[in-house]
Amino acid sequence: MSDSAPAEATLNPLAPDHLPYYLPLADGTDTMMHTAIIALVLVAFLGGVFYLHLHSLPERMAHGHGRTQFQIVAILGLLALFTHQNIFWIIALLLAATTLPDYLTPITSGARSLARLSGRDYEGDDELEDDPGHTPGTPPKHRPDTHVRQDAGQDTGQDTGQDRSQDRASGAATRTGAKD
Repeated sequence: MSDSAPAEATLNPLAPDHLPYYLPLADGTDTMMHTAIIALVLVAFLGGVFYLHLHSLPERMAHGHGRTQFQIVAILGLLALFTHQNIFWIIALLLAATTLPDYLTPITSGARSLARLSGRDYEGDDELEDDPGHTPGTPPKHRPDTHVRQDAGQDTGQDTGQDRSQDRASGAATRTGAKD
């Protein structure tokens, strides 16, 4: 062997002319291993994205429902994610797929009507700290009232609390005057 010229890499005469791509080359590069590593990382990443996207399906479905229903679905989704109990995810999916009946609006409307009949202010309309911007007693998808209020100076023919209190005061005056 001479030190001046490097030995050329020649194929063994018994080797075929074309070697498959998955065999490592003489210089040590393994193309198949690099391809497998890249494919494995890519499949693992895309699998995780798909899993988390599928896992958030109940929360995305419940986004249009009420706030309470959305929070219950979100909590069930987190329980399913951290405990790996699929029953929580199934319950969250079923809860998100159903629309719960609105019991609060008729009860609030009745309480507001009773307060108006008794001449008191309805105290349930105060804005809560945990729900800014939401009008209590209305569904979550609140639309502003479409009817226009008339001026207070005009007689609308509707009975208001002020009219009743004035009627009571004048009625009390006529009764005391009738007794004298």
